[in-house]
Amino acid sequence: MNDGSLEALLDQLNTGSDDAAERTFLTYEPYLRKVVRRLLPPNLRTKFDSIDVVQSVYCDVLVAFRARGMRFTSVAQLRSFLITATRNRFIDRVRQHQTAVKLERPLPDNGLAVPSAQPRPSESAAAAELWERLLALCPPEHHALLNLRRSGASASEIAAQLGLHDGSVRRILRELSVRLACSVPANPELERSGI
Repeated sequence: MNDGSLEALLDQLNTGSDDAAERTFLTYEPYLRKVVRRLLPPNLRTKFDSIDVVQSVYCDVLVAFRARGMRFTSVAQLRSFLITATRNRFIDRVRQHQTAVKLERPLPDNGLAVPSAQPRPSESAAAAELWERLLALCPPEHHALLNLRRSGASASEIAAQLGLHDGSVRRILRELSVRLACSVPANPELERSGI
């Protein structure tokens, strides 16, 4: 914004206009965030962000403008006030988190992390996709065979339950795997699904 439009915005702001307060915030927000980012040490970046500080200042300033308790005679005075308020709020945030930063220590890696028995989300999604492809590639009369295989049944157990010969079960599974291999490129995550 140029100085003329900022002066007009300041006049509206001094009358308590919410729209002017919002436009003022949007105008100065990038600059105020830069002020905070320059001051923010790396060890506090996990605690709060520059936008947290700037929005907090904006909320307090907005309340004061609505009450018509603040008046500014120039754009430079407004800018100076916003920078000072932002720096003061930043100092408050640093003081709030200072003790926590001093006391917090990362957990030592003792090799005690227990790997999860649950599959990763990507593995679950890949297995679901493979299952849908398998069902689409085989005729509906083979779906019961696939369900048994998915539950961990061996070829002889499947044959006994469905009244088929062991060789027939193995042949159906082999033909299905060939159809599947011809229809999609190899994917290691799909192969680990156990089907």
